[in-house]
Amino acid sequence: MPLLALPDLLMMLSLGAALGFFGGLFGIGGGIIAIPLLILGFGMDPAVAQGTALVTMVPNLLIAWFRYSQRHPVAPKIAFQIGALACVTTWLVAHLATRLAPALMQVVFSVFLLAVSLRMLIQKPASESAAPTKSRDLRLMPLVGILGGGSMGLLGIGGGLLATPIFNGWFGQRQTVAQSLSLALVAPSAIIALIAYSGAHKVDWHFGLPLAIGGLATVSAGVAAAHRLPEKRMKTAFAWMIFCTAVWMLAKPFVLAR
Repeated sequence: MPLLALPDLLMMLSLGAALGFFGGLFGIGGGIIAIPLLILGFGMDPAVAQGTALVTMVPNLLIAWFRYSQRHPVAPKIAFQIGALACVTTWLVAHLATRLAPALMQVVFSVFLLAVSLRMLIQKPASESAAPTKSRDLRLMPLVGILGGGSMGLLGIGGGLLATPIFNGWFGQRQTVAQSLSLALVAPSAIIALIAYSGAHKVDWHFGLPLAIGGLATVSAGVAAAHRLPEKRMKTAFAWMIFCTAVWMLAKPFVLAR
C-alpha cells in the first residue's frame, strides 16, 4: 500500500493528537471516536477500522495508565487482578459473542450507558451533613474486571465507560482514581485485541501509526488537565462523554447505512 498523502498524514496526526488528549482526560482509548471517523472519512472496513484504532489506543492507554499511576498509585496486586480478570473475560466473551446478535447487544449496552450517564448528571452531590454511605469492601474491586472485560469481548469497546462509574459510584473512589483503575482493566485487554487483529491482517498500519504518534504527543497533557479540573466538573464531563457515546452507538447503524 502506498504511503499516505501529506494532507491525509496531517489529518491522522491531528486526529491522533485529539484522541490522545481526550483519552488522557477521561482515561479511555478513544476508539469510539476513531472507528466511525475511519469508516466514514476513509471508507475503511469496520473490522479494519477497529484494528487500526487499536494501534493508537494501546500506547495512549499505556501512557495514560502510567501517568495516572504516578499520581494515584494502585497496589500491583489489585491492578494485576483487575487486568487478568478483564483479559480472561474478554477472551471468553469474545468467543461466545459470535452466537449472539451484535446489533441487539449494542442497543442494550447503549441504553445502559444512557441510564448511567443520566444518573450521574441528575445525581445531587452529597452534602457534608449527610450521613456517610456504607463503604464497600475494596477487595471486591477486581470483580469489576469481569464486567469491563465482558463489554470489551462483546462489543470491542466500553470497558472503561462501564468500569469508571462503578469504581466511582459504588466503591467511592475519586473520579481520577476511578479512571486510573479502569485503565488497569482496559490497557491489557487492548493489547490482546491488537495482537488478535494484527494476526488476522485487520490493521492498516499506514493510518494507525500516524494516529499513535499524534496521540503520544498529547496524552500526558490530557492526564494533567484531568487533575487540574475540580472533581465535580470532571464527573460531569465524564457523564456527558458517556451520554454522547451512547447516543452515537444508537445512531451509528442509521448513519453508516447511508
